[in-house]
Amino acid sequence: MTLSATPLAAKPVSMPVEWLTAPAPVPYADALAAMDARAGSIADNTAPECVWLLEHPPLYTAGTSADETELLTPARFPVFRAGRGGRYTYHGPGQRVAYAMLDLTARGRDVRAYVAALEDWLIATLARLGVGGERSREGVGIFVGGAKIASIGVRVRRWVTLHGVSLNVAPDLEHFSGIVPCGLYETPITSLAALGAETDMARVDAALRASFAEIFVGRLR
Repeated sequence: MTLSATPLAAKPVSMPVEWLTAPAPVPYADALAAMDARAGSIADNTAPECVWLLEHPPLYTAGTSADETELLTPARFPVFRAGRGGRYTYHGPGQRVAYAMLDLTARGRDVRAYVAALEDWLIATLARLGVGGERSREGVGIFVGGAKIASIGVRVRRWVTLHGVSLNVAPDLEHFSGIVPCGLYETPITSLAALGAETDMARVDAALRASFAEIFVGRLR
C-alpha cells in the first residue's frame, strides 16, 4: 500500500495538505509502512503534506511508554509496537483514525505546539458535532464529562510528523477492557454513539476537515 501523490520538484510552504480516505479497514502494519514512506517523501520535498483518514481492524498498539502490566488480555487482539509516544491504546472499526503527516520545518519545529494544535483540532471537531470536549490534567487527549473520547500519539522523524489522533465514533467500547487505555486506570472511555451524537463517518470526516482548516491554516507556519 502506498499513499501516492503527484511528484513535486519543490514543495512550497503554501502547498495544500492532501486528504486521503481509506475505503475499508487498513491492516496496521500496512498503514505504518505507507505512512513511513509518505513521511519520507514529504521530508524529501517530493510530496505534499497529508492527512489520512482510516479505520483499523481490532488491535492494540503499544507506545514508547507502554507498561506490559497494562496489557490485560494479551491474546485477545493483535498487539503492535507503534513507535509513537504514549502507552497502550485500542483501534478498531467505528473509530476514526487521522494520521497527520505534516512538515514541522515549515510549521515552526515546535512539537509541544503541534500536540496542542492536535488537541484544539479535536475539540473544534467535537464542537461542530455538538459535543463539548476538553483537555484534562490526567493526560494528553480529549475528554467529555471525565470520559476519554479521543487519543493523540505522535512521532517526529526528520521534522515530519507521523501518527496523529483517534476519535471514538461508534466502536465497541468493550474492546477497550483488554488494556488500561493510555495508562488511565480510573478513566472511562466514551464515544459519539454513547453520547447520542453524530455517528455518520462522512459527517465526522467533514467536521475533521473543516476544523483542521480552522486550526492549522495560518498556524504553526
